[in-house]
Amino acid sequence: MVAGIILQQMFVYPVKSLAGIEVSTWPVDKTGFRHDRQWMLIDQENRFLSQRRLPKMVLIKPELSDAALQLSAPGMTPIQIPLQPETADTVAVEIWHDHCQAVLLEQKVNQWFSDFLKIDCRLVFHPQQAVRPVDPAYAAPTDQVAFADGFPFLLLSQASLDTLNHAMGLSLPMIRFRPNLVISGCSAYAEDSWRKIQIGDISFRLPKPCSRCAVPTIDPATAERSSEPMQTLQKTRKWQKHVYFGQNALHDKSGRLTVGMPVDVIKTGPVQPPLTI
Repeated sequence: MVAGIILQQMFVYPVKSLAGIEVSTWPVDKTGFRHDRQWMLIDQENRFLSQRRLPKMVLIKPELSDAALQLSAPGMTPIQIPLQPETADTVAVEIWHDHCQAVLLEQKVNQWFSDFLKIDCRLVFHPQQAVRPVDPAYAAPTDQVAFADGFPFLLLSQASLDTLNHAMGLSLPMIRFRPNLVISGCSAYAEDSWRKIQIGDISFRLPKPCSRCAVPTIDPATAERSSEPMQTLQKTRKWQKHVYFGQNALHDKSGRLTVGMPVDVIKTGPVQPPLTI
């Protein structure tokens, strides 16, 4: 155990690739944070949509209440969506190389998104009974995920971002990198060697680092692209043709996490990726 390491921030992203919500306490369910990536936009071929293709997605802001998900966007009247869909219609959707069943939402919801994004699209929901397993190369057979790219959690330390910002001469915010768990009190890239940690009564396995795409180059306030942080990450965090920043994580049980909880490092291993600061 390393003294002083704590859970500094938590973020939930109800709709895949839209803006996130910072929370101070939040339940953890079988697929990760409750409602995290439980909704997703798909195109006419039933493939997922993301900021990689539509940067404007980051301008859509979600809010969660006990009964509804509210979405707002510049120039649009906010719309509310029940936490449980009112339809039972399903569709097979594609996320990277995965295929799974999802519940379709009402046409008025689809029209709201299509009007703002200027593309025909539909919103779908990941029901509790649906099972999307995590890649068995890195996970146990019981590990599940909703519509996240591949893992229930993304973990990043504040010190790692501070070091990156120093190298860039910038002050990019943490939300740009879309983590779920932000850790403080450790050294930069300490998380690269963590294999198992404990936060409260929930233990986490960290099987592999997170390879990064162009999404962090999109300003969440304006949806404009820039060269950073990818330009600097290409110089400092590239290994085997991929850029890595943060660690994917799997949880071993449900429960609740609260900002300020101590983080116990239970097991470490070789640095992944094998880079030095």
